[in-house]
Amino acid sequence: MSYITTNYLGRRMGLALLSTLLALPLSAQLLQPRQLSYAVNPLIGTDWVGNVYPGPSAPFGMVQLSPDNGIGGWDRIAGYFYPDSTIAGFSHTHLSGTGAGDLYDISFLPVLLPALDDSREAKEEHLGVHARFSHSSEQARAGYYAVTLQPYQIRVELTALPRVGVQRYTFERGSDSACIILNLTKAMNWDRTTASQIRITEGGRRLAGYRFSDGWARDQRVFFASRLSHQPLRWELKTDTLHHEGKVIGLSHRAYLYYKVKAGEQITVTTALSGVSEAGARANLAAEAPRDDFDGYRRQSEAAWAARLGQIEIAASTPDSLRTTFYTALYRAQICPTLSSDVSGAYLGADRKVHRLPKGQAAYSTFSLWDTYRTAHPLYNLIDPKTNRDLVRSLVDFGRENGGHLPVWSMFASETDMMIGYHSVPVIVEAVLKGIYRPRDKAALLALLRSTAERRGYRGLDEYQRLGYVPYDSEEESVSKTLEYAYDDAAIAAYARWMGDEATAKRYEARAQSYRKLWDAERGFFRARSASGVWRADFNPFAYTKDYTESNAYQYLFSVQHDVEGMMQLMGGAEGLARRLDEYFTSPTPQEIELPIFSTGMMGQYAHGNEPGHHNSFLYNAARQPWRTAEINLHILTELYN
Repeated sequence: MSYITTNYLGRRMGLALLSTLLALPLSAQLLQPRQLSYAVNPLIGTDWVGNVYPGPSAPFGMVQLSPDNGIGGWDRIAGYFYPDSTIAGFSHTHLSGTGAGDLYDISFLPVLLPALDDSREAKEEHLGVHARFSHSSEQARAGYYAVTLQPYQIRVELTALPRVGVQRYTFERGSDSACIILNLTKAMNWDRTTASQIRITEGGRRLAGYRFSDGWARDQRVFFASRLSHQPLRWELKTDTLHHEGKVIGLSHRAYLYYKVKAGEQITVTTALSGVSEAGARANLAAEAPRDDFDGYRRQSEAAWAARLGQIEIAASTPDSLRTTFYTALYRAQICPTLSSDVSGAYLGADRKVHRLPKGQAAYSTFSLWDTYRTAHPLYNLIDPKTNRDLVRSLVDFGRENGGHLPVWSMFASETDMMIGYHSVPVIVEAVLKGIYRPRDKAALLALLRSTAERRGYRGLDEYQRLGYVPYDSEEESVSKTLEYAYDDAAIAAYARWMGDEATAKRYEARAQSYRKLWDAERGFFRARSASGVWRADFNPFAYTKDYTESNAYQYLFSVQHDVEGMMQLMGGAEGLARRLDEYFTSPTPQEIELPIFSTGMMGQYAHGNEPGHHNSFLYNAARQPWRTAEINLHILTELYN
């Protein structure tokens, strides 16, 4: 076999790794709980195309407090790219492992004046006020990040609670010109500020306000309340005029807090967020971080992670590199989705109204469902059913607030419609069938599932219901959509049968067989066909075409997870499935085919860095060759991660 290895661990790779590792035997001599947060290396995945951030977050927390390098681009979607050596701020919201960049809200930066500033240089994109840093000064583990800013010699430490980010600045040399900057104007990638406000009270020790923005999340609203441990000598607000497409759209603000500091002096900045209101942010701050106690909150965050990571135990004799890889993957799997409700239970719904949950429940956002429906949510059902119950409830509530349409890829009360399928459905149904989520009204939930699957004018669903497949002459990515709609329909059938609606179950079982309409028995692949039933010409199973989502025909060859027996029949039974899997894992990519950026961790045509194939190594079990599953997974584990 010819393999290409990769050395990053982004969110999608991390979830795939967990499924691989959980198939391997575990043993005794376990790590002590406190050691587990130190077994995580959040810097893994920050190079190449991992698109993850190194800063701290509480498990599924609202706050993701992390450094931003200051310029945009694919490599900096999470704000940070390991090859860079600049920091333009420490902001409180970030995305992990995504393919689009947004957020970076509520950004602080401590400096000594005069600061590094490229704002007046002739360049396309500016860092603005910034610092330099060396990786030799960085520390990162679950719940903690630290770095030294140069040339200022300021040590910055970060930790996070569910709704609060805590920063501690240690000024390693004394200065009469120390300054802490709060910048609500700067934006990167898809993000752009539309309005912001800063209110300063108690002589500069209290800051509060909001930042509104448009980007991947439309009309995103973040309210904040900050407390500083030291009062500044003086402060000032600067106002920026915001422009978009040549028009003035609003005003934004930056705050400058000026200090005289002694060598070794420390200033703590504690900031709470809310998606509802400034009052909500103040209440979150009072409830979670009423004191200036960085070390106490760091210990609290590390303990929360130790408890989470301790849900899966591996032997203390496990090599350090493997232990770090495993627990980093488990950590990444639990920083998203993200908490969206305040301590009061209030949250902003998809209908842009404020809703309030009863005590003991929480609302969540940032559902990257094409990435997680087959990996993360089944894991949550095993290790944290209580949180997954809240996650599923959040999906259902979003659907009710969103005109009867469950989320596809949602965050900050906004549907981005990124990626394909209606994969909220299998996430919800699995939780129901396993007794984790109990719907208040079974019939109403079925109606919500059906209204999502029967949405008019949406991504080929009209043709899919009429023809039994999505035709390529009316919709791009038609093969992928057909296969993934069929999977989701199988979940609706299972739910309908569970609640006793046999007619609906049979109807959706028939829809779940739609994959057969695109099977070309002569070529042995799922192929695109027109509305009149004609196969698309010039078929090449290695080519990345608009008929498949981020993939090719090989990578969608086994995407019939709901009917493996039926898929095997198309391939000639168990032996035929095994032959096609061997072909898939060993066939090299022809030289004339250019791999897209998301095809990483290649083993033949298997792309470990992309979602559609994450279940394929396990299909050797169905082909009655379980040793091949073990061989492939061991290779993935030892060769694709380091």
